[in-house]
Amino acid sequence: MTKSTVAWLVLLASAVLEAVWATALGLSEAFTQPLPTAIFAVTATLSLLGLGYAVRTVPLGTGYAVWVGIGAALTVIWAMATGDESFSVFKLLFIAGIVACAGGLKSLPEDR
Repeated sequence: MTKSTVAWLVLLASAVLEAVWATALGLSEAFTQPLPTAIFAVTATLSLLGLGYAVRTVPLGTGYAVWVGIGAALTVIWAMATGDESFSVFKLLFIAGIVACAGGLKSLPEDR
């Protein structure tokens, strides 16, 4: 596995962790609930460490855009799936656009 492939896999894992910490942040009720607060702290730390590792290889702007885009998309999908946010076909369409844009950034030739 190439260094670039590993960096992209770490970046995607970090984006998933971003969705976990964002969800835990909402459940922590301003850090008053111990378990969601602990989940937030651990996953936020791991997510940022992974992002930091990935941008040593992936260009910073691209890596950050993919990290936040995929993390945000997963957060909204989870919120809709659990009923915390209303479902909308338009939301799914726009989320698909975010994911497509992240995939497009990945498909560009590396300029490093």
